[in-house]
Amino acid sequence: MDNHQNVATNAIGFCLLPSELIQNILLHLALPEIIAMKVVNKSIASVFSDQHFVRQCNFRSKSATWLFLYKKRWNCDAMLEGFSDQSTRWFKISIAELLKPLVSPRQNLYFLTANGNIFLFICNTYQQVVAVNLVKRTVRRIPDSPLGPRGTSSWRRSGMKLVTRFASDQFRFLFADLVDNRPVLFEYSSETDTWKSSEAKEILDNLQIPHVDKREDDYIFVNATNEPNESVVVAVESENSTAPVIVRPRFNGGGSSMERLHVYGDGHMMIVRSKGVENGRELKGIELWGLNLRENGKDWEYISTVPSEIIRKINKPYGFLIGCLEKADGVIQMVLLFSYECLRRLIWLSYDVNKKKWSWCPVPDCKMKGFNMAGIGLAHGLTLS
Repeated sequence: MDNHQNVATNAIGFCLLPSELIQNILLHLALPEIIAMKVVNKSIASVFSDQHFVRQCNFRSKSATWLFLYKKRWNCDAMLEGFSDQSTRWFKISIAELLKPLVSPRQNLYFLTANGNIFLFICNTYQQVVAVNLVKRTVRRIPDSPLGPRGTSSWRRSGMKLVTRFASDQFRFLFADLVDNRPVLFEYSSETDTWKSSEAKEILDNLQIPHVDKREDDYIFVNATNEPNESVVVAVESENSTAPVIVRPRFNGGGSSMERLHVYGDGHMMIVRSKGVENGRELKGIELWGLNLRENGKDWEYISTVPSEIIRKINKPYGFLIGCLEKADGVIQMVLLFSYECLRRLIWLSYDVNKKKWSWCPVPDCKMKGFNMAGIGLAHGLTLS
């Protein structure tokens, strides 16, 4: 009882501070903390509705990249945790209460992807995608795509893309798949709550990708299939309604397929080369490759290799790993999740395309002991509005 009274007294005391001081204090919090306070502390609602404060908060968060991890215990509630490249610790993000109107806590839920304030989950029980707006605290089911209900195993991270606009709750969700052995692009619009599908067209040998004078960032790339030596990628202009085209990059970078892991995303490929050691594997190197659009994307083009000094810092034996890769604002973000003897650790690397510079962002222990991973992803543009 005394603890409750102390918390209430502290909250009242905080609210009595000058509004400028309150705003300054709140701006030093991470965005998930501000969002949580917005929900539980109604007494300072005026601060969160102040447009100057919102603009400042959004400006500070615009440059941040977030790593999200969704983990769960058997037959127990799951939890979503986020870590920013501008922070030093993980933040727990309340998601279970938001999902309750549509998804029971005991149902098998998997985190697909996130961008801006939108988070997509797949409910295996109903094989439906659920969209959550973390800030507006809304949840909605996305209608089945033209391919019908899809379970967790049907979704591949490199085969889908969530597109949002900064400080907007509207979004587009795209994915590519083979229909009668032909790559087809499917796109959902939250504005119309409908899907549309377009069969991707082959690029003629004597033509380049349409409008190649545009920047690579003007295209959305989603992988329809991935093989060790060849992929099928669907490319479509991000803003225009031009027909999607098929890109078939081949890999001729050498090495046994048993000694390398390929991680795909946004028209790029990370190759993790390794060698066998006692009770596991060890890193030999990590390379970044991209689509060679000058030649219609017929080959994966080598870009860069992670410097040896970074490899020495992150290199420990491992038994199993997965990864994800995304590009935004000229920076390619790559995350690897290593598993070794019941331990999990995360490696976060980034490559600045313009500066041609690698960076390593140390990630604290994600405390996976006793949990199963139910999804991992990178996101940008988390805002307060």
